Amino acid sequence: MGISKYTQYLYLVIAIAFIYDGVTKLNLPNENPWLSFIIAGVSVFMFFFRRKYNKKFYDHYKKQ
Repeated sequence: MGISKYTQYLYLVIAIAFIYDGVTKLNLPNENPWLSFIIAGVSVFMFFFRRKYNKKFYDHYKKQ
């Protein structure tokens, strides 16, 4: 439980980086920013998924 509690925040860092990348690509005429925004959206989804999964995992072992 120790390291998995902190690795979920890595997904938020990745999302912020890809949002920044997508915004900078919006201003360039030949770049396509949508892949960066999709990866950022998946990263945000994974953050909430991992947070819920870690809570279930912690509650399961807390009952034992």
